[in-house]
Amino acid sequence: MKIIKSNLFYNLICFLAIGIVFSSCKENKKTTVATSAFAAADTIIASIKNPEFPDKTFNIMDFGAVADGVTNNTEAINKAIDSCSNSGGGKVIIPSGDFLTGPIVLKSNVNLHLEEGATVLFSKDKNDYLPVVLTSYEGTEMMNYSPLVRAYKQKNIAVTGKGVFDGQAGNDNWWPMNGNKRFGYQEGEPSQRDDHNLPRLRKMNENNTPVAERVFGEGHQFRPSFFEPFECENVLVQGVTFTNAPFWILHPMKCNYVRVDGVTVRSHGPNNDGCDPEFSKNVHIDNCVFDTGDDCIAIKSGRNDEGRRINIPSENIVVENCNMKDGHGGVVIGSEISAGVRNVYVRNCKMDSPELERAIRIKTNTIRGGFVENVFVKNIQVGQVKEAVLKINTYYAIYDNQEGHFIPSIKNIHLEDVQVENSGEYGILIKGRSDNPVKNVTLTNVTIKGAKTPVSVENSEPIVFKNTTINGKQY
Repeated sequence: MKIIKSNLFYNLICFLAIGIVFSSCKENKKTTVATSAFAAADTIIASIKNPEFPDKTFNIMDFGAVADGVTNNTEAINKAIDSCSNSGGGKVIIPSGDFLTGPIVLKSNVNLHLEEGATVLFSKDKNDYLPVVLTSYEGTEMMNYSPLVRAYKQKNIAVTGKGVFDGQAGNDNWWPMNGNKRFGYQEGEPSQRDDHNLPRLRKMNENNTPVAERVFGEGHQFRPSFFEPFECENVLVQGVTFTNAPFWILHPMKCNYVRVDGVTVRSHGPNNDGCDPEFSKNVHIDNCVFDTGDDCIAIKSGRNDEGRRINIPSENIVVENCNMKDGHGGVVIGSEISAGVRNVYVRNCKMDSPELERAIRIKTNTIRGGFVENVFVKNIQVGQVKEAVLKINTYYAIYDNQEGHFIPSIKNIHLEDVQVENSGEYGILIKGRSDNPVKNVTLTNVTIKGAKTPVSVENSEPIVFKNTTINGKQY
């Protein structure tokens, strides 16, 4: 597959979008920014070609796999993948049945295919995820337990089918490491918040410690990601279901050309984000169901100093035809956002749950910094959210002081054709910074009902309302 250079591709998309906006406005003054911009989204989608594989199959049963839910099939599955890749590629089949395994290592030109009725059960033995490998935790690279499904510097890879990946995480396994009693943590037990874990990793980030020296794994409490393609190109995840995840579920890290299609994520553990593209570009998330314990989709680009050093913005990301249920947010940008995010398109999605906190959310602070620009949201149906339809927060903090010297830049956020039945505490909630207020937020053809406070805005240019009604009042 021919790869288009990032800057050239970005410039092409910008030129295309601007040209269409200009042309459309000449022909029809009622054409809106969001409507015109989605031509650029279609260009991004067209650039992402599904990987193609030779017509060869490798059944894991032929490599010694046993479908009893007890026998460890790590060696059999990975032998099948190696054989497939070494022979030029094809399809590795996991047939109907229960297959226990440790980490699966995906290789170039391999389609790992789960047939209907196949359940891949990941081992609860943490030693199975050693030795440590290069991975990332909340926006900082490190050496840690292997992700459950991992690909590193591979091309033309896929995970497809109608089967289930069951991480078997829970209150008796990975989740207590979070340090939250709701997830099985017991007072006095070690957790990720202890000095030898997160505080140590944060200091390594700040000091630019070489990644090879950031060794954690055994004796530490960092949970692994579920599926993490790292520095991969041309990635497809299609049809499968992910459940009971230790940590983030789909985490394309430094990837280019990624499609997530028809995937179901149902996992309610701590930090169980559904899909987190990080330092990644040209990503299409389509026709998926997200029912999660954290953000449904969270677009990221590194944490603090590390994000600024790596300096790869996440860009050209299209989310469409998805159903967001439980979660901290439907489509979220941040908080690990220090390299910036731009060109995000969300359309034709449904978001509805008493446990869904926000529909569209942007979160950062002055330690993260970063920028967010060119976010287009169109044709979204929101049943119920807890806090707000749109929340922009530049004071985001959880554990510690989050005030620094990197003022975020947020601009060009457009919502159009959005219908909301119950918006919870706020309709629109914006907390910008006086040093650099939020700029160019528009709402067009938006109807919001049930907001206790219709609009709360601090340090933002005036929102532009066009044919927008909140609690029956025209804005």
